[in-house]
Amino acid sequence: MQSMNKRLSKKGKAPTIYRAPQGRTKTVIPRGLKIKKRAKPVNQRPHVRKKYRLTITPHQSSRSHRLGKRAGKTDAAKYSIEHEPFQKKVLNGYWMKHLPSFNIKRAPWKHYADAAKGYVHGYFKAKGQPPHDWLLVPTNKSIAAIITVKNEEDTIGAILRQLNRLPLDEVFVIVNGSSDRSFDITRNVSHAVVVSYPQAVGHDVGRAIGANLAQSDILLFLDGDIPIQAEKLIPFIYGIENGLDVALNDVTPYLSSFARSDSVTYMKQFLNVALKRPDLAANSMTAVPHALSRKTVKTIGFHPLIVPPKAQVLASMNGLKIGIGGCINVINRNKLREGNVGMKNNTADLIIGDHIEAIKLATEQSGARLDFVDTQRKRAYAGGQRHADDKHYHP
Repeated sequence: MQSMNKRLSKKGKAPTIYRAPQGRTKTVIPRGLKIKKRAKPVNQRPHVRKKYRLTITPHQSSRSHRLGKRAGKTDAAKYSIEHEPFQKKVLNGYWMKHLPSFNIKRAPWKHYADAAKGYVHGYFKAKGQPPHDWLLVPTNKSIAAIITVKNEEDTIGAILRQLNRLPLDEVFVIVNGSSDRSFDITRNVSHAVVVSYPQAVGHDVGRAIGANLAQSDILLFLDGDIPIQAEKLIPFIYGIENGLDVALNDVTPYLSSFARSDSVTYMKQFLNVALKRPDLAANSMTAVPHALSRKTVKTIGFHPLIVPPKAQVLASMNGLKIGIGGCINVINRNKLREGNVGMKNNTADLIIGDHIEAIKLATEQSGARLDFVDTQRKRAYAGGQRHADDKHYHP
């Protein structure tokens, strides 16, 4: 602005500076005076916005990255993975030997991601090779990813490219009712096992099919409409590694207040209270991503996964450990479809019905009142009778 004032003052037409009450300034250009604008470079490329930018750049100056890089260089002198058929898996085994000494298996998880990326970078740099974008995981257990897909040609490629960065043992993509290029894109981007159904079978049925096919120790469930960075899947994997049987996605920070919540949120929260797990709030196996242990599938079977809240009830009643894995906002990123918008929609009705089934299952196990004890009413004095399944009724 000062340079413009100097140019105009030489011509005798300096602009007037008006000071607003708030302290801001406004330049008033005299009428008839033309201001030349700076020309844009001719060869400047227009800004192109990427549709899905999912890779997180590591903080190479961080202490975690330096420790990982140093460990990677050390292992490069000791080990070679050149002739290994599953190089990511072998390198992950070497990485796990260093992990206890780093003391970074805790939140915030970016420290872990920085160290894991530094290890890969240091290993391949010492080998004289360009670094890969692999992301090693904090476990030696086998991992399977299960994705359900229906007309997700815009997103399935990004999802699979992120999964390709992880040392997964199995990937199952359940394509159902798709009329787009979801099947072809899946085959081109990944070596996943693709199970295709011409008719729509539903996301939950697809998860049950994938769980039946998988043989891995950890089962990671995702939907084909929400691309998620590989870095954000690490807490779910570590949750199972650290002793959980069901690692849920914590969506609580992204929900409205209780007074402004919808019916689906109320049902989820009530079910957790009924199961004596109010700490889980409205978190449920209905939401993805979540992870299960092999023990969970062996205990409750794969068939209950068709109705996720029922599977959660069975897991709770069988003494399996249910807790929070990661925290990913899938509410605002959920793909809007014809059946999941509006105050009353088919998807909401489906989820509410699922929770009604789950509550019925819980009452069959714990009595008609669940664990809400009735100790005040003397029903016999009014001709009332004790419910046959009510274990907590006191006459």
